[in-house]
Amino acid sequence: SVRLTGTKYGCGGGGCGACTVMLSRLQPATRTITHYSVNACLLPLCQLHGASVTTVEGVGSTKTRLHPVQERIAKAHGSQCGFCTPGMVMSMYTLLRNRPQPTMEDITQALAGNLCRCTGYRPIIDGCRTFCQVQNCCQKGEQNPDEPFLPLDPTQELIFPPELIVSANPKTLTFRGERVSWVSPSSLEELLQLKARNPEAPLVVGNSNIGPGMKFKGVLHPLMISPTRVTELFEVTRTPQGVWVGAGCSLTEVWSLLEKLLPQLAEEQTGLFRALIRQLGTLGSLQIRNVASLGGNIVSAYPNSDLNPVLAAGNCRVSVVSAGKRELPLNQDFFVSFGKTILKPEEILVSVFIPFSRKGEFFGAFRQAPRKESSFSTVTTGMRVFFSEGSRVVQDVSIYYGGMGPTTVCATKTCAAIVSRPWDDETLSQAYNVLLDELVLPLSAPGGKVEFRRSLTLSFLFQFHLEVLQKLKEMVKYKPKPLKWTTSFVFFDFSSTPLLRLLLLQHVPKDQSDQDPVGRPIMHRSALSHATGEAVYCDDLPATEGELFLALVTSSRAHAKITGLDASEALRLPGVVDVITAKDIPGQKARKLCGYEEELLAETEVSCIGQMLCAVVADSRSHAKRGAAAVKVAYEDLPDPAVEKSSFFEPRRTIERGNVTEAFESVDQVHEGELRIGGQEHFYMETQSMLVVPVGEETEFNAYVSTQFPTLMQEAIAETLSIPSNRVTCHVRRIGGAFGGKVVKTAALACITGVAAWKTNRAVRCVLERGEDMLITGARHPVLGKYKVWISRDKTIYSQEGLLIMLLKFLLHFDNAYNIPNLRGHAAACRTNLPSNTAFRGFGVPQSLLVVENMVEDVAALLRRPAHQIREINMYKGPSVTQYKLEFSPENLQRCWEECKLKADHGARRRAADQFNRENRWRKRGMSIVPIKYGIAFSDGFLNQAAALVHIYKDGSVLVSHGGTEMGQGLHTKMQQVASRELHVPASKVYISETSTNTVPNASPSAASCGTDANGMAVQNACQILYQRLEPIRLRNPKGSWESWVQTAFYEKMSLSATGFYKGPDLYMDWDKKEGRPYAYFTFGVCCCEVELDCLTGDYRTLRTDIVVDIGRSVNPSMDIGQIEGAFMQGLGLYTLEELKFSPSGLLYTRGPSQYKIPAVCDVPLRFNVYLLPDSSNPHAIYSSKGIGEPAVFLGSAAFFAIKDAAAAARSESGLVGPFSLNSPATAERACLACASPFTQKIPASKPGSFKPWALNI
Repeated sequence: SVRLTGTKYGCGGGGCGACTVMLSRLQPATRTITHYSVNACLLPLCQLHGASVTTVEGVGSTKTRLHPVQERIAKAHGSQCGFCTPGMVMSMYTLLRNRPQPTMEDITQALAGNLCRCTGYRPIIDGCRTFCQVQNCCQKGEQNPDEPFLPLDPTQELIFPPELIVSANPKTLTFRGERVSWVSPSSLEELLQLKARNPEAPLVVGNSNIGPGMKFKGVLHPLMISPTRVTELFEVTRTPQGVWVGAGCSLTEVWSLLEKLLPQLAEEQTGLFRALIRQLGTLGSLQIRNVASLGGNIVSAYPNSDLNPVLAAGNCRVSVVSAGKRELPLNQDFFVSFGKTILKPEEILVSVFIPFSRKGEFFGAFRQAPRKESSFSTVTTGMRVFFSEGSRVVQDVSIYYGGMGPTTVCATKTCAAIVSRPWDDETLSQAYNVLLDELVLPLSAPGGKVEFRRSLTLSFLFQFHLEVLQKLKEMVKYKPKPLKWTTSFVFFDFSSTPLLRLLLLQHVPKDQSDQDPVGRPIMHRSALSHATGEAVYCDDLPATEGELFLALVTSSRAHAKITGLDASEALRLPGVVDVITAKDIPGQKARKLCGYEEELLAETEVSCIGQMLCAVVADSRSHAKRGAAAVKVAYEDLPDPAVEKSSFFEPRRTIERGNVTEAFESVDQVHEGELRIGGQEHFYMETQSMLVVPVGEETEFNAYVSTQFPTLMQEAIAETLSIPSNRVTCHVRRIGGAFGGKVVKTAALACITGVAAWKTNRAVRCVLERGEDMLITGARHPVLGKYKVWISRDKTIYSQEGLLIMLLKFLLHFDNAYNIPNLRGHAAACRTNLPSNTAFRGFGVPQSLLVVENMVEDVAALLRRPAHQIREINMYKGPSVTQYKLEFSPENLQRCWEECKLKADHGARRRAADQFNRENRWRKRGMSIVPIKYGIAFSDGFLNQAAALVHIYKDGSVLVSHGGTEMGQGLHTKMQQVASRELHVPASKVYISETSTNTVPNASPSAASCGTDANGMAVQNACQILYQRLEPIRLRNPKGSWESWVQTAFYEKMSLSATGFYKGPDLYMDWDKKEGRPYAYFTFGVCCCEVELDCLTGDYRTLRTDIVVDIGRSVNPSMDIGQIEGAFMQGLGLYTLEELKFSPSGLLYTRGPSQYKIPAVCDVPLRFNVYLLPDSSNPHAIYSSKGIGEPAVFLGSAAFFAIKDAAAAARSESGLVGPFSLNSPATAERACLACASPFTQKIPASKPGSFKPWALNI
């Protein structure tokens, strides 16, 4: 109602940071104001009594005054699609309110809970680091030396509202909703009475546990109790033995308290404190730690809790009250089952006692998680050992693990094997065997990763062993015997702050007009609107009168007949208006793609979990979701949904160069291998969003859709409603990220929403929850690649045969950069009972090329030669021809290769990495340098066309419309630059409002990296027509102004509007002849990556990345470098981090940021250098530029192969050499197991087929 739409809804679970706001409260005890960042999506409104909430609109505005944070992120090019930008701004703004001169560590910690899918984070960090007061930290001179930043003046910030500076309200606060009541007592006595009367009512402090359960699992709590005003829960008391910490204290407050106590105590007293601080630093995001309570973390009893094992190992205890009071030790008996403790329902945890450590008492805390920060742990541990003074005999020991069962577990038998024995290698060697027998996980254990988790328990104990040995040296002057396993072990902090640098190597010609913006690093035209929250996205559009919200009902079975669908209960619920089924569709009930039809709403049979069955429309989002949950669907299961052998879609494709059969007949050495590549979720920050509004006459509709393909939305809605396309207008202002995922499924969703609007004759809005989006819309295709290769004596790859489970672009790219004389590829798409996958940035090429490059790595391993040498020998040189007989010049590919080796100092660093590996047993460094040759344009020639409409108004302002959509790639900004150059006017006179089908009809999708190529030529054509039309006037009045020429043209009755059109190249591929010209040109690039791998846990850090890309003459270098960096980080996620997990029944487990991890700030390379190849040109695109949106995704594979290189170095320590399997993504689990350390080799290997796995291997 207040129209504050800047705060974005990205995931609903506190995992993405898009909804970050600043919360300010008065602390009654100190009368000070505290500011902290929080996730608005998890924070109950009822809990904000007495608090001040600042959203991005309160920070600054383009209409009044920008805040320096907003300005610097925008000017540093830190905003692309802009959907995450308000959250980034608020995280940084809150930090500056608390620390006006932050360190880089402060900045990276503040941003750790904010995800971005577009930029790669580097420009965001660069914008924020300008606030650092560290020497050589500020980079504003590099970014734009002629435009100084606004100074930060803390005295000008908003004050805390005086009306909130009042004494504490002693009264109980009660709020009643439709189904839930919220009570906030003001005293402990009242809280106890409430809990005694309502023992099942949950206590809510941070809502980081209860909230997601209610939102995503449908848990209903009729009464919720908020104890945030009970002072006893927040008191801190120091005793001679330790500290009592109130259970309601937030984790941030606990961290701050422990940090303050460190300098006040003797070092020997702070062992437990340091272990807790170590875990608190990576537990959740800062936004979560700011609200999640210590007591809540304990009683939630998550089996993979980071804190509970440490608290238990440290002999902590808790104070609980009900009718009486008691103290309980935090030990294995405290945690009784998953999510359960020994506390009685009416008991309340009041405080936690954290003891001081003693002399001779040492603590260890370790964790491994899918992502280094803001991620639930896979395995976590807390360890404590106590020695008498001057002795190395163990007096007492405690070892607790999380992630090794349904509760926090104590390794009791292992402790018994250690106690009363000297702490040495012999004792610990026996302990490893005991631990292995004691902590056994069933092979079907929830969470999977059984071998990895078991190996981590050993690795963590080994790491603790080494830490204690070091401390024993200092305490008892003990000199242990040199151990094979401890050689040169040094712990590495994988949370190192990024030290990043950017070089722009392209410059505009000296004679270019200052007014001409082409080739200059112009800021995104909407960057300031993104940073202030003023940018309008689909779901920001104001609701119209009578608007309804649509929620989908999806299949819960993978392969079944629908025997009944009962919506009667849903229709009786308050607010529910109607239920839309397939019977309501007046036109086409299915969408056809590539010759196959997919039903909009299933009628008789379902083929995957997540298939759409019907939709519920109601007067609000919550009512629609309740209605959808009330629809009852009956099924009859069909035979096993497992795919039959050789069940493929047609057609299957084959392509060949040379004669592979003859080549293999005449060889002696043949190598065969295979590689599995997992799928990848798009994770665009803005989920699928649309609003369909009936205009009111002649069956006309306005559709506001977040899509890359407005024309398809128009056609699909029209066909579904059986009306002409001219009755449907699709509007797209901007998209909060897409990456190929907002085309096919978006059309189906728009059709269903359109049917609902048609049937109810009311506006209908559909915005998917993150989990729904991930379940329904599909992802990047997973791939199984098999290959056979012959290597000649000169190290040339002479023959290659590939079998790839995917199609066209796979086969057109599987040569990559290599001139292999004989090669043959087969490709087929498998039938499955999983949701259909869809286009994703690169559309098959990143998978295809990874298989090829993995083959090259295998060849190098067989020949015992560096992989970069094999690549160089086989790379295209001189005039070349692809396997489909397209001639091209690889000169710029060679230049990129040599330039990257030079810029990266490849030779010297390769030698340094080898030396490092010789000196370190448990840390290994790996390097890889990988090229790419990527074809640009649609291989279906008819899609290579574009149109534009340009209007000049009497005041000289220019309005440009074109068929491309703005989704973060800066297309509108580049079109503004094109119009500015062609019309010879300042860019400020050119405006682009939206993309709509009523201004530019029949537009192709914004995809295939050719948006600028096609639309730029169309805009250029329209502007040239207009400028030529004005020529007579310009010649008559050469000294006149632009405005005077335009006005004269109007009075002389000249048209000041023109349509531009671009007829692209007639590209094609003849699969019968196996030849064609499917691409207009190639974009070349090379990436060199160096990583450091922890062989015990599989954790890695990208130390440095150097990228050289040939993009011709860039229209906007800042935009293009942003695309390169963002694509690289997306590729880094694809190849090393992001895993889609499906249950054996076909259910997607990973349906949100809590389970699915995309790269975060902690994953940015410590040095990240991007170079644009100088002196390059391209006659096939606007102003000699090249498409760049997709190619750089594959460059992320350099990190994958660097990890594999490091793993190979680790394997050599165990005598393992030659090719080995490492599937993608190279997660910590896969990297650790590939290293084949003595600990992983202790774990018995599981036999496939002997058990039912927790997740499918797809």
